[in-house]
Amino acid sequence: MYASYAYLVPIVLVVLLLFAAIRILPEYKRGVVFFLGRFQAVKGPGLLLLIPGIQKMQVVDLRTVTLDVPEQDVISQDNVTVRVNAVLYFRVVDPEKAIIQVENFGVATSQLAQTTLRSVLGKHDLDEMLSERDRLNNDIQEILDAQTESWGIKVANVEIKHVDLDESMIRAIARQAEAERERRAKVIHAEGELQASHKLVEAADVMASNSASLQLRYLQTLSDMSNKNASTIVFPLPMDIMEAFKGHLNKAGGASSQDQPSNAAMASGPSSGRTSTGDETPGNEA
Repeated sequence: MYASYAYLVPIVLVVLLLFAAIRILPEYKRGVVFFLGRFQAVKGPGLLLLIPGIQKMQVVDLRTVTLDVPEQDVISQDNVTVRVNAVLYFRVVDPEKAIIQVENFGVATSQLAQTTLRSVLGKHDLDEMLSERDRLNNDIQEILDAQTESWGIKVANVEIKHVDLDESMIRAIARQAEAERERRAKVIHAEGELQASHKLVEAADVMASNSASLQLRYLQTLSDMSNKNASTIVFPLPMDIMEAFKGHLNKAGGASSQDQPSNAAMASGPSSGRTSTGDETPGNEA
């Protein structure tokens, strides 16, 4: 009876060896095959056959990996302590290097990202961290990509997610922003006053060269006064009368200026006559 089942033992062993030798890899994975401990080839995707006990394979995922960089305490160049975290996107482009050159490429990339994040941000001021994130992201990405190239890893992108500040620093930044808004408001107001003054000078020149425009402005002012204060009674005065009155004042001023020298001469005449009379009187007495 046992002899009848003896032929099944080799068949079972062959089936088990086949199951142990067959590997199926999807499109996004590759297998790094070692033959007796030495690197042989990178295989996949699809169906693979390995010799059990002689060949070993380590599978590497080629898809982009999202790595969350933990919060790091960073001292900026202007001595401000902030907590910064980021997210890192990388993928394996050379499975052979990713397995042979580094023990665990995921952990190694995470540790390298943390140290690079602290070193790069520590060279910049707080204002640059808050306003120039794109440039800082590019700097970190270039440094990581250059250092992980020997591991067969391509760093696709780095994004700084949060920059956490202390409450005192947040209040200081708020005061700074308020002062900046007030400064801009004053500058804009001053520029408006300057432009308005230029326009007023141009308007005055136009009115001085054309009397009709001055009269129209006079009538517009009267209209505005009547609209604002309905209880006010306005008696319009023609501009011709104003000009005539102004001319009369100028003539009166000129006549008074001419009378002043004549009065001074008349005042000096009698005084000189009296002086001569006084001179003659002693002569007659003599």
